[in-house]
Amino acid sequence: MAFKSSAWRKPTFASVMVLGLVALTACGTPRILGGRDRGPARTENAAAIGVNGYLWRASLDTLSFMPLASADPYGGVINTDWYTNPEKPDERFKATVYILDTRLRADGLNVTVNKQLRDAAGNWVDQPPAAQTETDIENAILTKARELRLSNIRG
Repeated sequence: MAFKSSAWRKPTFASVMVLGLVALTACGTPRILGGRDRGPARTENAAAIGVNGYLWRASLDTLSFMPLASADPYGGVINTDWYTNPEKPDERFKATVYILDTRLRADGLNVTVNKQLRDAAGNWVDQPPAAQTETDIENAILTKARELRLSNIRG
């Protein structure tokens, strides 16, 4: 017995295909239908971090000579403990790095430095650090972050 196609099957098949394509485009515009490529979807965990990885790594590397007090990769804050240069035992420094952006940008980074000097009685007294100290540390971190990014791109 030969297979006979009825007249209603072709329009039904076409209707199902059209409805399927409409449902597919409602989920997201695929590239084959002329939509934009929006890249991979971001998960909630990736959005919660909010820190540029190159700035984070460069900050830790740049301040590695100072003892680390705390590091919060989700908030983008690195705190060091007091560091005393062996050549100047009456002076100590503490730094805090704030990574403010997910992009590698100069304004995505802020460094604050605290300085203390020991007085004659042996007490530590707060003093303002040199004006250029914070800027020099920021520039060192940004330079290191760019180097890390370039080495990652070159493979």
